[in-house]
Amino acid sequence: MIYLTADPHFGHEKIIQYTNRPFSNAAEMDEALIRYWNQTIKPKDDVYLLGDLTMKGPEYAAGILQMLNGRKYLIRGNHDNYVDHSDFCSSMFVWVKDYAEIRWQKQKFVLFHYPIAEWNGFYKGTVHLHGHQHNRKEYNLKNLENGIRRYDVGVDANDMKPVSIAEIADFFLHIPIS
Repeated sequence: MIYLTADPHFGHEKIIQYTNRPFSNAAEMDEALIRYWNQTIKPKDDVYLLGDLTMKGPEYAAGILQMLNGRKYLIRGNHDNYVDHSDFCSSMFVWVKDYAEIRWQKQKFVLFHYPIAEWNGFYKGTVHLHGHQHNRKEYNLKNLENGIRRYDVGVDANDMKPVSIAEIADFFLHIPIS
């Protein structure tokens, strides 16, 4: 199965207040996010992380990644500088990109850390998946109501865990293609 997520911000104490996450400290948050990830994702699943794993540097990033199930792909976010550090083993990801397009069961998806107003295939039913904004579930519901095929895969919009590509495809199933 394919899963997507964004913006876990492992080890980031201040993100708890910024986004009103239900944790008392970063250690508690990290433990919960790792648990939710591994309850959702099996070792052979593919996971697209749409940015902002951590701001804590290459050693911390590597330690977290080793605890997480799945084959991991990274779409760079604004807090993924650890990837460029000489101490980071980039083979922890299948690949690292700024942008990607994938297909799943004839559905095309555009992956980018940042939400954009229009994307490749916008008028042909392509779904844009992003993170960055730390939205709540209501954001995705509002996009659905407005016929906008854009979905925030971030943990803050998805009960603190990755979301499957099948769930996202089902979410948009009844929006007519223009």
